[in-house]
Amino acid sequence: MDWTSLIREFVTLVVVIDPVGSIPVFLFAVSRVPRPLHRRFAIRAVGIAALVLIAFLVAGQLVLETLGLRFGSFQIAGGIVLFLFALTMIFGDSKPDQEIEKAGRDHLAGAVFPLAIPSIASPGAMLAIVVLTDNHRHSLTEQAITAGMLLLVLALTLLLLLAASAVHRLIGSTGASVISRVMGILLATIAVDAVLGGLDTLGVLNVEEAPLTDTLPQGLGE
Repeated sequence: MDWTSLIREFVTLVVVIDPVGSIPVFLFAVSRVPRPLHRRFAIRAVGIAALVLIAFLVAGQLVLETLGLRFGSFQIAGGIVLFLFALTMIFGDSKPDQEIEKAGRDHLAGAVFPLAIPSIASPGAMLAIVVLTDNHRHSLTEQAITAGMLLLVLALTLLLLLAASAVHRLIGSTGASVISRVMGILLATIAVDAVLGGLDTLGVLNVEEAPLTDTLPQGLGE
């Protein structure tokens, strides 16, 4: 696994988990929770999200193969779902707005919903972690590296939640919404690439990666 792949996987995990987008959800969810419990609340939410995502990393592909489903088909389906998820981030209500609304309807049930799921361990994150740890393409060492990056992103998420009040004062709700939409654009690009990868895996297309500089307009790649 080269540095380009590592950076790409890290960016993918940051985009689908969206640590910044979880800050307004956290602040709303703890608005009626005593301040001394905020730290425990954040740790519990991130811990539950970590367990869910690690479970998908370990058993997600095994379940697919048990059901007799081809991984290329899952890549295509996952790419389509991620693309639709990205469109809601770009054109619909932002992630914080959607999940704060859910929190209000659920009367602040706790750290599990909507903070751990679906804010941190989102459907997009569950799909992405399975795609990034394809048993047929990645060795156990590479999958362990991906798991390490997942834990790193979750640790970043925890740090942001623990500093949520200060971060939210700095960027505001508008800033969180802008960041969420930019991440939606990145996620849409990743989703299209996942679909192309699935078609390549199934032998429908022969997709060859080209260096980024080869795809830029003349003059920009120099």
